[in-house]
Amino acid sequence: MNAAKLKVKGLLLDLDGTIVDSREAYLEAAKTAFKAIGQKNFDIEAIMEIPKRLEQNLPINDIVKAADVQKFLDVYLKAYYSITAEKTKPMPNIQKVIKKLAEKKKLALITMRYVPKERIIEELERFGLAKYFQHVTTALDARSPKPSPEALIKCAEKLCVQACDCAVVGDSVADVRAGKNAGAKTVAVLSGIFSRQELEKEKPDLILESLSQLPDFLE
Repeated sequence: MNAAKLKVKGLLLDLDGTIVDSREAYLEAAKTAFKAIGQKNFDIEAIMEIPKRLEQNLPINDIVKAADVQKFLDVYLKAYYSITAEKTKPMPNIQKVIKKLAEKKKLALITMRYVPKERIIEELERFGLAKYFQHVTTALDARSPKPSPEALIKCAEKLCVQACDCAVVGDSVADVRAGKNAGAKTVAVLSGIFSRQELEKEKPDLILESLSQLPDFLE
């Protein structure tokens, strides 16, 4: 990884695990889904494995013991999307960090939550962040989710810059892969549910402990 400063015009930021902490939402959604299928015994640590698996289209049969995994997923996703805006918490000092980033570069937000962008903007407004983003994209705005570059390329266009002049910043494997597929720089942050080892395998341009370090790595 090159620790030199990134020469970019735009920043395409992920939401969950990057700007907000979504662990409580993941936990509550999983508890609701396990209850729905009658599974009383489950590992709390394994719960955080579920969103990681879903993002990468990997099976969760070893975590969800019931025969009807689809029922679990239906309940889980419905519960997650219904509670996530209430359960997410802003990362430490995030308003100060986002303000600093917005002073340096054009900002767009890309989330793969299947909700209208208006709901995301409301959540950002609650944390005093909406005014810093020139564009917001959700999974409803793209035909293919990350790691497809579709949403990233569209966001870059909205910022009037090319994807190759942007850095994609997120906490997940899909964020890094989508950034590479779009020809953008990639920055992985360790504030989400993916480990350093998992993210290192994707070879991002930078790995940071959190978004708060990013201003120091921008030209």
